[in-house]
Amino acid sequence: MPKNTMLNKWFYYIKLFLVITLSLIFLKGCYNFSLPESYSSKVNLLTSECRNIKHELGETCIPLNPQRIIVTDQESLEILVALGLKPIAATTANRVGNKSSILKGKIDRIIDLGKESNPDFESIVKLNPDLIVGFFISPQNYQLFSAIAPTFSINYKETGWKETLIQVAKILDKNLEAEKLLAEYQQRVGELSLIFSKKLKNTEISVMRFYTTIQFTQFLNQLSFPVGILEELKLSIPLAQWQVSRGANVSYNNVSLERVDLLESDAMFIALDPGAEENFQTYQNSPLWQTLNVVKNNHVYTVDSGYWIFGNILSANAILDDLIKYLME
Repeated sequence: MPKNTMLNKWFYYIKLFLVITLSLIFLKGCYNFSLPESYSSKVNLLTSECRNIKHELGETCIPLNPQRIIVTDQESLEILVALGLKPIAATTANRVGNKSSILKGKIDRIIDLGKESNPDFESIVKLNPDLIVGFFISPQNYQLFSAIAPTFSINYKETGWKETLIQVAKILDKNLEAEKLLAEYQQRVGELSLIFSKKLKNTEISVMRFYTTIQFTQFLNQLSFPVGILEELKLSIPLAQWQVSRGANVSYNNVSLERVDLLESDAMFIALDPGAEENFQTYQNSPLWQTLNVVKNNHVYTVDSGYWIFGNILSANAILDDLIKYLME
């Protein structure tokens, strides 16, 4: 082959190599340039669809319009329903009754995820939630829930239920709904306080709870959810109960049959856990129980522990309904 022809061929291959190399560099440069733009668009889209919220266990980007919410306890369920949301699934309470009686007409069928203390993680995964909400979620469960969907946890204080409602509403961008609910509740409390002050002045009320598997009973004290509502209405638990529970760091005091004298009051509300009727019957059959004037006067009323023991705005209104029903008759 002539020398010139050989050189021409080499020049051709070198030129071709350079063209291909430059083309690859150009394409790579275009790709590297456009990738951040594409990535940035995706990030902007994601951040525009959720808001970063700090909570008890960390920071979570909460969807702006969640459609498949799961709640890990009945109190969270109550709050979300009150704010106009409709969770698709919830756990059931470990001991107290569920919120079904106060949720009628506000939410349709809801999937049962088992007990609060042992949620069904397999079912939660299958339901493909876009948000998980709960009170007192353990750090271990939080890690598991967060791997499934955005999750936030809030501490619950029985007498701080209004603040809890406002906090959850703020996280879910439902501030106006919460303000309206609380304004209506406060107006109702104000009106009832005036009525009760005339009809029930100096009335002392015992609030009790009977368990299914625990043999003793309890009276609820000033740290409890229902007694906090009584205090708003200018009603009170008996002085003897105040004295016994002074300095308590829990919302209840255990009462044996030998100390039923602590339960003497003008009216008694007994919150029965599901299946607790037998334990209640044990007290009713006792001669000591029969000595109470509140029993002799037939001023003992059984109520649903689902909304009397722990709760929020819907439960509070349901308690007001019961107080009107039984005390204003």
